[in-house]
Amino acid sequence: MAVARYRKRMSRSDPRLYLEVPDVTFTEGLELPLPAGQAHYLGNVMRQAVGDAVRVFNATDGEWAATIQTLRKDRGTIVLGVMERPPQPTDGVELLFAPLKRDATELVIRMGTELGVTAFRPVITERTNTHRLNLDRLALIASEAAEQCERLDIPMIHPPEPLKTVLSTWPDDKPLFAALERRPGEDGPLKAAALLIGPEGGFSDTEVLLLQRHPAVHALTLGPLVLRAETAVCAGLSRLALRRGA
Repeated sequence: MAVARYRKRMSRSDPRLYLEVPDVTFTEGLELPLPAGQAHYLGNVMRQAVGDAVRVFNATDGEWAATIQTLRKDRGTIVLGVMERPPQPTDGVELLFAPLKRDATELVIRMGTELGVTAFRPVITERTNTHRLNLDRLALIASEAAEQCERLDIPMIHPPEPLKTVLSTWPDDKPLFAALERRPGEDGPLKAAALLIGPEGGFSDTEVLLLQRHPAVHALTLGPLVLRAETAVCAGLSRLALRRGA
């Protein structure tokens, strides 16, 4: 199961692994156990050996150089060296999206993690075709993407909720930009807290009215063409990133 998390994700010379040990603070010289999936990956996939260098990271402790101390089958330990990067939260937005088919949803999680999404909130809309998600698998994909793109934190993935439920509790002062097809977007200095991407086929008329009436929701245009939902995620996150940098 967890072995898939570490498949073909890092360079042979410098493996980078997400490692969090409850109630343990990283310090130089500390010896830490490796989860079975990581030990298997290092020894059997990456062909690493005792004495080889790795990097480990998490949101609380930052990123550390480490050395493999023991490694056998699905067991192993590492010894921490020096801290290479202190903890630093990702500067991004939450992503609300209607679940898609499995491959497309996994692509959304991977791209979103690489583009700085801080949390994923699947929302069920009137035109959502997929209501079931394998949250454990999606969490592994987010972890893989974080290992690859060198961010220090792993975005949270919430269980699916109806869009109406999410909007009913959404704070009025938390700007939510919604990609609404063929509707003009808003310009200005407002910094987004979240992005909402609808299902294939778009939002229903009822949902559009619901969004337009919510004080926190702002329209975001993604251009004149109709995009696939997963493409809209990438385009929308890029647009908001440009706004943050403006």
